[in-house]
Amino acid sequence: MGTFFSIAGSLGLFLYGMKIMGDGIQQAAGQRMQKVLSYMTGNRVLAVITGFGVTAVIQSSSATTVMVVSFVNAGLLTLKQAIGVIMGANIGTTVTAWIVSLIGFSLQIGVLALPAVGIGFLLSVIKWKRRDLGNAILGFGLLFMGLDFLTKSMPSLSAETLSFIGRFSGMGFTSILLGAAVGMVVTLIIHSSSAATAIFLTMAFQGLIGYEMAAAMILGANIGTTIDAALAAIGAKPAARQAALVHILFNVIGNVWALVLFHPLLWLVNVVTPGLPEGAGITSHLAMFHTVFNTINTIVFLPFTNQFAVLVRKIIKDRPEEAGLGHYKLSYSSSALRDTPELNILRAEKEIRDMAGIVSSMYGRVSEILETLKEHPKQEDAVQKLTAEFLEKEAYADEMREELTHFLMECTRQRLNVRSELRVSRLLRIIADLENMTDDCLGASFILETSVKKDRVFREKEMQALAPYTTLVGDFLGFVQNHLGKKLASGEAEQAAVMEERINNAQKRLRKYGRRRIEAGKNVKAELLFIDFVRRLEQLGDNCYSISAALARME
Repeated sequence: MGTFFSIAGSLGLFLYGMKIMGDGIQQAAGQRMQKVLSYMTGNRVLAVITGFGVTAVIQSSSATTVMVVSFVNAGLLTLKQAIGVIMGANIGTTVTAWIVSLIGFSLQIGVLALPAVGIGFLLSVIKWKRRDLGNAILGFGLLFMGLDFLTKSMPSLSAETLSFIGRFSGMGFTSILLGAAVGMVVTLIIHSSSAATAIFLTMAFQGLIGYEMAAAMILGANIGTTIDAALAAIGAKPAARQAALVHILFNVIGNVWALVLFHPLLWLVNVVTPGLPEGAGITSHLAMFHTVFNTINTIVFLPFTNQFAVLVRKIIKDRPEEAGLGHYKLSYSSSALRDTPELNILRAEKEIRDMAGIVSSMYGRVSEILETLKEHPKQEDAVQKLTAEFLEKEAYADEMREELTHFLMECTRQRLNVRSELRVSRLLRIIADLENMTDDCLGASFILETSVKKDRVFREKEMQALAPYTTLVGDFLGFVQNHLGKKLASGEAEQAAVMEERINNAQKRLRKYGRRRIEAGKNVKAELLFIDFVRRLEQLGDNCYSISAALARME
C-alpha cells in the first residue's frame, strides 16, 4: 500500500509540475500564441506547425485538441483547419517524452530540480514582471522532482510486476496488443498521454517492462488521449463533433497500421537512434519511437485532409441552419479554460465580432426603413415587422452579454498574465457597449413605429437633414467593426475622435433644426420624435467612441 501511495504522489507531483510549467510558458507567451493562432489557418502545413508549437508549450495534446474542438464549435476554425492542428498536436506531445528521456534519466535530477524550484519560486514571488517565467521554471523543477520520486518508487514493484508481465511477454503479437490496451487504459485514467508516456519510460528504464511492451503501451496512450476531445464534443455543434471524430479516427487508424507494421517500425527507430534499446538507451529509443510514429502518421494523412473532412461529414452530418436566432448559448469546457485560459480569449473575441455583426445588421435595417418608409405602401406592417425583428435580436444580444461576461470572468479566475487581464477588462467594456447599441437600435425602431401610428412620419426636409447624419453614424460603426480585436494605432484613434466630434456637431445642428421647427409652429410631437430619433443615433456614436477608446488601450 505504501508503494502505491508513493507512486500516486510521485505521479501527482509530476502532473502538477507539468501543468505549472505549461501555464507559466503560456502566460509568458500568451500574446504571441494568440497572434500565432490568429494566422495559423493559412494552409495545412502551417496548421500542423501551429498544433505542434501550441502543444509543445502547454505540454498537453488533450488540452490542444479540446481547445480546437471548442474553436470549431465557435466557428473560429473550420474543420479542415482543425485537422492540421490536431495532427500537429500529436507530434507536439512527443516533446515531453524527449524532455524526460534526455534530462530525466541522464542527469542527477536533484541537482537540476531543486535549484529550479528555488529560482522559480523566488522569481514568481519577488519579481512581478518575471512571475510567468518563474512559474515555468518552478513547474520544470517540480516535474523532475516527481519523475525522480517515480523512478525511486518503481523498483519496489519489480517482483510483482515482472512476474505478471512475464506471463504475457512471450506471447508474440498478443503481448503487443496487451501492451497497447494497458497504455490506453492508463491514459484514460490519468487523462494525460504525456504523463502516461513518462510512466512507461520510467518502467522501461527500471527494467520492469521490455522495449516492445513499452513501445506498444505508448501506442495505446495515443488512443487513450482522445477521450478528452470526445467529452468536449458532447452536446456541441456537428462541426465540433466532427473535429473530435477526426482526432479519434486519426489516432485509431494510425495505431492500426503501427501495430501491423510494429517490428518494421521498431527497426526504423533503431536505425535512426544511436545506441542500443537497452539500459539507459531504451528511453531515447522510446522517445524516438513516439516521434517517428506520430510524424509518419501525419505525413501519411496530411495530403488527404480534404478527403478526411468529407469522411467525417458523412459520418456526422451537418444540421441545416435553423430559422431565426433562437437562444444564445456559449458552450465551453471548464477544463479547457483551465488548460488554455490565454488562448480562449480568442474565442470571446470571435463572439464579440459576431455581436458587432448583429448591431451592424440592426443599424442597416434602420437606415433602410428610414429611406423607404415614406413611400412604403404598408407603413404600419413594415415598422411592426422591424420592431418584432429587433426585439428578437436585442434579447439575443442580452443573452450574449450575459454568457460572454460569465465566460470572460471564468477566464480571469484562471492564471492569466497581466496584459491578458487588462485585455479582458477592455473586452467586458466593449460587450456592454455593443449591447447598449442594440438597445438604441430597438429604441429607434419604437420611435419609427410611433411616428407611423400617430401619422407623424418624417417629412422630406427632415429626411434630407438626417441623411448625412445617418451616414456618419454608419461609417463610425463600420470603422469599429473592422477594427475589433486589434489595437488602434495613434492615427486611427485620432480618426475615431474626429468621427465622434462630427457626429456630435451634426446632432447639435439637428436638435436646433427641430427646435426651430417647433418655434415655427410645426407639430410639436412630431418634432420631439425627430429629436428623440437623433438622440438615439447620437448614443450609437457615443458607444462607438467608447469601443474605439477601449481598442486604443488594448495591449
